[in-house]
Amino acid sequence: MIQPGLARISRLLEHSSLTWRAVHVAGTNGKGSVCAYVSAMLHAANIKTGRFTSPHLIDRWDCITIEEKTIDESRFRKAEDAVRARNSVGEIRASEFELLTATAFELFTQEKVQVGVIEVGMGGRYDATNIIQHPLVTVITKIGKDHQSLLGTTIEEIASHKAGIIKPGAACIVDASNSESVLKLLESTAREIGAKSFRRVPSEYYQESTDLQKYSAKADLEPHQRINLGLAYWAALIAARRMTSAVSSRALLEATRTSVWPGRLQTLDTKALTGRREPVILDGAHNPQSAEVLGLYVRKRVRIDGGPVTWIIAVSVGKNLRDLLSHLFQPPDNIVAVEFGPVDGMPWVIPVNADSILEVAQNFGVEGILNNSGKDVLRSLRFAAKISTENPIVICGSLYLVSDILRLLRDIG
Repeated sequence: MIQPGLARISRLLEHSSLTWRAVHVAGTNGKGSVCAYVSAMLHAANIKTGRFTSPHLIDRWDCITIEEKTIDESRFRKAEDAVRARNSVGEIRASEFELLTATAFELFTQEKVQVGVIEVGMGGRYDATNIIQHPLVTVITKIGKDHQSLLGTTIEEIASHKAGIIKPGAACIVDASNSESVLKLLESTAREIGAKSFRRVPSEYYQESTDLQKYSAKADLEPHQRINLGLAYWAALIAARRMTSAVSSRALLEATRTSVWPGRLQTLDTKALTGRREPVILDGAHNPQSAEVLGLYVRKRVRIDGGPVTWIIAVSVGKNLRDLLSHLFQPPDNIVAVEFGPVDGMPWVIPVNADSILEVAQNFGVEGILNNSGKDVLRSLRFAAKISTENPIVICGSLYLVSDILRLLRDIG
């Protein structure tokens, strides 16, 4: 169950000394990628860095990294046990996300992290991560309509929640591709609160950094990836300069070459599971904005001469299926609908019935093969490989489906 508010996390951490500084990242899309970039850059600047993102991908502890390595399970469980005991003794009744956030923050302190790179779970103002009071930098990525039942129905209402992470004395960096009404709201909030600075990326910062321009062009990034890299670069540069005087902008950018964020336009080899020689695309697009970006990418770089794409799709209950899927399908496509498995620590997250996905596909005029693979994710992979021949396969719709796919690949060795 999602329980917005800071009262419970405050009680969980009331006797804890959070000795590290933070880069705090909110937004609807791109948060995880920005966090991965920032973490890699700060690590390259010889700043001991922790990262906390959500949701986890395979195991609950893989959302916490120290020095670019996933926290050891035994250390995670020891810290988590202490937090859960505190919750029980104090009768705090914290949510699973609040317990996980407190565990991550305790681990950062125990590991003597200098900077924690923190992804907001949902919204911002009342998110458990917003217990952070003195961040070095706050970042707000692309804002779209998601979690409307909790954050509001208009883009401005949602943006107001995201703006809740802006803090006095901290630099604020925002995605300039947001609507002008959102940008004005964020800027006025930053001014009222007393943020150290307010900058839009890319419109201002790309003009100031030749290194960033050259690197982005050479890396052949999609437009949203360029913006995410720019947000991360300037967040890391500002944070690093406040922690240490010697920072090379080129070294920061070079650090992102090896930065991997699973489930975001990820190319996967599934031969061990399916026998398919061609790679597949795995992407966690789970709202209309990220689906639109994925749809454009598939049309531009994946779809072969207008031919069919085979989609493997699962979606969480509560998402608007029509809005989400409208950006993806073309008439010749094949649709393999599946339902992801139980999510560790989040029993309230459940998949929509696979038939509902297929019904929407039919309404959009899809003429290819429609398959209901039920709760069998492995079967969905193998069926897609069988019917697609050498045409592209794209897996998307939910980060929890991404988790199931990555777990299958890990378990097969």
